[in-house]
Amino acid sequence: MSNNTAKASKHAKSESMWGYIMVAPTIIGLLALNIYPFLDTIKLSFSKTRPFGLYELRGIENYIQMFASAEFWRANLNTIYFCLLTVPIGIFLSLVVAVMLNTKIKGRTFFRAVFFLPMVVAPAAVAMVWKWIFNTEYGIINTILAHKVNWITDPGIVMVTCAIVAIWSAIGYDAVLLLSGLQNISKSYYEAASLDGATKVQQFFHITLPMVSPTLFVVLIMRLMSSIKVYDLIYMMIEESNPALTSAQSLMYLFYRESFVAGNRGLGSSVVIWTVALIGLVTIVQFWGQKKWVNYEV
Repeated sequence: MSNNTAKASKHAKSESMWGYIMVAPTIIGLLALNIYPFLDTIKLSFSKTRPFGLYELRGIENYIQMFASAEFWRANLNTIYFCLLTVPIGIFLSLVVAVMLNTKIKGRTFFRAVFFLPMVVAPAAVAMVWKWIFNTEYGIINTILAHKVNWITDPGIVMVTCAIVAIWSAIGYDAVLLLSGLQNISKSYYEAASLDGATKVQQFFHITLPMVSPTLFVVLIMRLMSSIKVYDLIYMMIEESNPALTSAQSLMYLFYRESFVAGNRGLGSSVVIWTVALIGLVTIVQFWGQKKWVNYEV
């Protein structure tokens, strides 16, 4: 009996060793590419950086400078405005597309691929195409409208322009996620509701929405985090010389300008830590609020 126990213990240790070996690349990558850079960013946020990678600890001086900056608060407002423009409309349109793709229509597989296509296109290519579409002089939209609209250079509408591109880029991915949630809903619920005389609209609000709410919650978290961290789209759509840059500058764009243009990596790191804290706060609020509208019962 003791022999069998020893063999079982040895086998268990061997399995554990192989388990650690298999997850080691992921753990190492996480530590090297995520944990260490984040800890280094926290350190830099309390430091004044100097040339050749040197730094000098300065306490909370960077945070005082950041909170006293009008540009920082404007970037916060721009980021919140971008979230309000993209998240509700984007999720609504994604849900509409998912519901349509979940019905029996001809070429359903083709349309799924078409809607998902923007996710596999390089962001730089997407930005170049949309900059041409929104071009004031020879853009397609102004040509159709027969009216000159400064889509990218007007401070009043530049963020709306960026939001349109962001929604177009993400709608396919979100729709695919929501479609997977819709396909997990049992058809028996709809059959029972039809027998009871429920209309399609009633079925949507009383069956579809409650049943797809867990997936909807995941999409909401992902889209909010993505909108708060927006940088690449604005960077590629708005040039440094653009007069509307102040109205479009997000928190992450401000981090880029402070760290890599102005060379003040300490202040830039403070902006990153603030953004992480903001994302954490929004996520906590979402998890608190999801108890009231997310239905996990089958």
